[in-house]
Amino acid sequence: MSQTLRVGIAGLGTVGSSVVRLLDRQSKALASRTGREIKVTAVSARDRNRDRGIDTSSFKWFDDPVALAKSPDIDLFVELVGGAEGPAREAVEAALAAGKPVVTANKALLAKHGMQLAALAERTHAALAFEASVAGGIPIVKTLREGLAGNQIDRVYGILNGTCNYILSRMELEKLSFDECLKEAQTLGYAEADPTFDIGGFDTAHKLAILSSLAFGTAVDADAIHVEGIESITLADLEAAAELGYRIKLLGVAQRTAKGIEQRVHPTMVPLSSSIAEVMGVTNAVTIDADAVKELTLVGPGAGGEATASAVVADIADIAKGVRSTPLGLPVASLDHSPRLPMQRHEGGYYIRLSVFDRPGAAAAIAMRMAERQISLESIMQRTRPGRRSPVTALDRVPVVLLTYATSESTIREVLEAVVKDGYIAEKPQVIRIERE
Repeated sequence: MSQTLRVGIAGLGTVGSSVVRLLDRQSKALASRTGREIKVTAVSARDRNRDRGIDTSSFKWFDDPVALAKSPDIDLFVELVGGAEGPAREAVEAALAAGKPVVTANKALLAKHGMQLAALAERTHAALAFEASVAGGIPIVKTLREGLAGNQIDRVYGILNGTCNYILSRMELEKLSFDECLKEAQTLGYAEADPTFDIGGFDTAHKLAILSSLAFGTAVDADAIHVEGIESITLADLEAAAELGYRIKLLGVAQRTAKGIEQRVHPTMVPLSSSIAEVMGVTNAVTIDADAVKELTLVGPGAGGEATASAVVADIADIAKGVRSTPLGLPVASLDHSPRLPMQRHEGGYYIRLSVFDRPGAAAAIAMRMAERQISLESIMQRTRPGRRSPVTALDRVPVVLLTYATSESTIREVLEAVVKDGYIAEKPQVIRIERE
């Protein structure tokens, strides 16, 4: 390897262009910190003529990222193409097979093929670094893999998607509907034209799969994660949560329990007093519960060109210094492949909102159903429709909000199924889990 670290970058979108600018801007400082010059020498992008705000005249261009990954003109391959399959996967595999270190921000690729890629990196003694794949500029991968190596981690949870956090924040603060906030997020570029990957919770699940592997020494398995999005959250839920002392966030939660490792992504009520409840807008946050440090929360920009580029360049600098960590913290052969805990066995408190027909004894009958399954209720809120002047009819509905103490997911589902069959409610029940401190 030459004294100069020759970097090839595949993908010159927002992040890729920011990486080029950051490496140029910090070239002297990086050379001093790493002991060698770091220089972009080759790139691959779909459109050579696009104005990216960077000077690309000195770079060798490759139309095929796989050819770039194999090229003897580079010492390190940076994959910023995106996607779990196609050119991104093929190029990363080609670089690792050739023994070249790889830096990637591709959480979808790692969530689906992380085990195979880590094993390939181990066989060829090539670095595989991916700090930018989770939570943008927050150094959560290094924190879990190296910084907390002396801790037993019991829980990792956090806000891992800025789009969802922005929508929920705007709904709460501006009293807007979900659809209004989603449209605004799309206008500002926080959400894609098809926002399903973000608002459906799948982006968060991919990131959680990576964090769970690092935290608990388990195989990366995004398919084992229970996933719910924020599409069903209404302004009424946010207002009720605030009245009860909570705030609703889309959380990814990976937790060690006596029954196994629990992994879930869903809207969650967190106490207003918690640090994670204070994180608003597009910001991300990750909280780690461990035996030595107790609780550690990292907060910062979860996306954006500069923030993500910061994480990419940090990985490049490590490789320039000769730092090569085992990609997933433990050798692939040592990772635990035991089945994950099914969601039905999750235990915790629950917020339940029901649209109940306004009939005498309806709320009491629902409470009785809860008692039959030994579900203890922390509170019940029933509100009549304000300003109603007409007589009550059999079709009138009132919102009833129940807050339960700890119980199991399966028990909650059984009770609600019975309540629906009893004919007391007019709509599908809203269920939100509670994550207490």
